[in-house]
Amino acid sequence: MSNPKPLLENATRDLARFASALRYEDIPREAVERIKHCVLDSIGCCLFGATLPWTRKVAALADAEHAQPVASVFGMGRKTSVALAALVNGTAGHAFELDDIHKESIVHPGSLATPVAFAFAEQAGHAAGRDVITAMVAGYEVGTRVGNAATMSLFLDGFHPQGTSGAFVAAATAARFLVLDPGAFQHALGIVGSQAGGLMAAQEGAMVKRFHCGRAAQSGVYSALLARDGFTGIPDVLEASYGGYLSSYSSKPNPQRLTDGLGTTWETLNVGYKPHASVTSIHTSLDGLKELMKEHAFDADTVASIEVGLSTMTHVHCAWEYKAQGVTAAQMNLYYGLAVIAYDGVAFTDQYQESRLRDPKLLAFIKRISAYIDPEIEKMGAPYRHAARLAVKLKDGRIFAKLILDRRGSPENPLTPEDIEYKFRHVVRSCVAPAKIDRIVKLTQTLEQLSSTRELIETLGAPVTVK
Repeated sequence: MSNPKPLLENATRDLARFASALRYEDIPREAVERIKHCVLDSIGCCLFGATLPWTRKVAALADAEHAQPVASVFGMGRKTSVALAALVNGTAGHAFELDDIHKESIVHPGSLATPVAFAFAEQAGHAAGRDVITAMVAGYEVGTRVGNAATMSLFLDGFHPQGTSGAFVAAATAARFLVLDPGAFQHALGIVGSQAGGLMAAQEGAMVKRFHCGRAAQSGVYSALLARDGFTGIPDVLEASYGGYLSSYSSKPNPQRLTDGLGTTWETLNVGYKPHASVTSIHTSLDGLKELMKEHAFDADTVASIEVGLSTMTHVHCAWEYKAQGVTAAQMNLYYGLAVIAYDGVAFTDQYQESRLRDPKLLAFIKRISAYIDPEIEKMGAPYRHAARLAVKLKDGRIFAKLILDRRGSPENPLTPEDIEYKFRHVVRSCVAPAKIDRIVKLTQTLEQLSSTRELIETLGAPVTVK
């Protein structure tokens, strides 16, 4: 039961040809700088993630395989195979909702590309920083375009973009690092498309959401290695009209987005960062409440009610009843995030500890919050799906309102390099010694100048402090 007409002729082939031929010299300087910031941000996510129980469980699984020790498990003082290192480090990178985000594709490419590129770099004898950057840009460009073409429909149809579209980030990173020719590169994409998976119900409390990222990273490694050895995949995996990636995973794909501006429009530059340890979709709401509290000098105990207008996607994603199901659920939930902002002024690592999830003050405050789908925001379309309109009513009757269209940390409202470094230092300060933090910052800032990544990888592989 097949239709001979593809959704877009030769899209998988064209992406493979582009990424296979990509050279460091082809990458715009601003994209190189963006990737270096992404590396620092992702390293912070991975090192903090290495302290968390779900990552430790996956690491124990990898240890039990007794694989050839060629690639470091970040923060754990031991090594395993490239594929298993990607599994563990990818899980760690997505372990606490801190990883970078490409808005249109809904993919966090850093927690996929960084573990894959560094594992291969170490196996290759600590390859040069430029090799890491080139492989990662290839992954970012291919994988985010896949997510763009899948559109928000993939998410609304119940799939987790990180485990589905994200698998192409990992495969393209691996394939470029291995310098696969265009045909083998195309097969790597064709293999990984069959491995894509991840269900969004995981957001309501399961550890497995973190594992989606690790598995996607691991699948990318396996796909590239198999393709290198002549194993074949679906050559038109993205555009096939029956059983292809877009036709199967998205009810409303936009296949033109696979190759729009390929080689001239750099999707890497559309990646942003997270100042809060929570799902990106609620960051405008969190910032809006924080700004109102600062502007009008009120505190949580004076709030009578909060109404939040959202896009349909953010409402579906985040405005469900909070039941203290676990850390994952808290990080994905609008109401919990607003409550910790109201009382703590921040929503970072400390606010999402198990000890806070059933705080009676937070649970009581949540009852004062309501959310609705805002028709004006909805009319703005997908680019403004993160927008939020807040109305805060105080117990004395005063009402304060704010509309935020672009979240802090997005390309439209970016963090500065200093902000990104501050976030990194703040994330890892509980688990990495100050001198090592300084050294990691320095090495990532000069990544393209490193003839060898040995010192950086050895620093990342050293054990972190687990409290």
